[in-house]
Amino acid sequence: MKNRELALAFISALLFSAVAATFSVSAAENFWTTKAPMNTTRVGAGVATVDGIIYVKGGSQRHFASDNEFFYVTINSTEAYNPVADTWTEKASMPTSRGDFGTAVYQNKIYCIGGKTLWKIDVNVTNVNEVYDTERDSWETKTPMPTGRYGIEANVVDGKIYLIGGWIQSESSSNIEKSDRVDIYDPVTDTWDAGSPIPTAVAGYASAVMDGKIYMISGVASGSTITNLTQIYDPKTDKWSLGIPIPMGVGSAAAGATTGTKAAKAIYVIGGSNATYPLSGQYTNQVYFPETNSWSVAASMPVDRTGLSVTVVNDTLYAIGGGHNIFTMDSAVVMLYTPFTSSSAGTEPFPIVPVVIAVLSFVAVVVVGAGLLYRKKHKNIQQKTK
Repeated sequence: MKNRELALAFISALLFSAVAATFSVSAAENFWTTKAPMNTTRVGAGVATVDGIIYVKGGSQRHFASDNEFFYVTINSTEAYNPVADTWTEKASMPTSRGDFGTAVYQNKIYCIGGKTLWKIDVNVTNVNEVYDTERDSWETKTPMPTGRYGIEANVVDGKIYLIGGWIQSESSSNIEKSDRVDIYDPVTDTWDAGSPIPTAVAGYASAVMDGKIYMISGVASGSTITNLTQIYDPKTDKWSLGIPIPMGVGSAAAGATTGTKAAKAIYVIGGSNATYPLSGQYTNQVYFPETNSWSVAASMPVDRTGLSVTVVNDTLYAIGGGHNIFTMDSAVVMLYTPFTSSSAGTEPFPIVPVVIAVLSFVAVVVVGAGLLYRKKHKNIQQKTK
């Protein structure tokens, strides 16, 4: 009887270890945590990472003219976040207050290009090009972009900075229109060039670089329609192609790419507003795996966000600022996302339930077998004693 109890205890320990190991593997990826908030609330800010430090610049803030009336004003505040210490530090302010501009890093300097300035209902599109030196904590003005645009992203490929699409001031009227322009900036020569126009002009899109190509994902296309297009630009050939459409089209979302070093190679498109709720943010976290050329859905954000910014540090993603909807869009929230470790994880989640069932079935078989053997042995002993 004692041996049987020991066997059952051993089996129970094995079962507990298997279940614990299963849950720990699942919890090691695809989850969110909340970090220290920014000192300043903002939406449409520029975010970039240099030497493991996250720099947040500009954006817009909500102000109340009365209890029932509010407006947005662009700011030039700059602050830096240390992920290790989970602390924020104020830095030299950006010379031009603006939001919805392109941000890119080249040789440890952060380039902030284009954007818009806001004061109540006045919207002014800018083409300003200002660069921040992280070592000196100082700003310098460079040659402006050929055309002022906002709702744009900036991406670096082979030492050049690419600014694509966005909203542009109409030459024939005071209207704001979407642009198909591709402006290419050389930070070494401080000069501009042009690339082949994007096939479908979009603004408020999400973008990231993967394998030397620029992925332009979703955004606002014709009118106020949110598209689910994935448009891919190859700077080497100056040609465009179409990728797999994103499952749910979003505007004012943000994207970040993981390299495959500490996480699976992937592009994450986080938050934004969709066609059903154009004024409200979403919790969604959509992920593209280039190795399988497929989209999947990752763990949702703890809070819904649109107009947020995303940056990547050591293959983890930080979602910063943004807001619930157009009426409450300036927040200081910072969320850390730990991504999938393999490309198969997103499409084939680790089978926790099947594994537990299999283990339980195995234990049941062992226990029943042990019971039968015990009964047989006990019966034999009784027969011998008769």
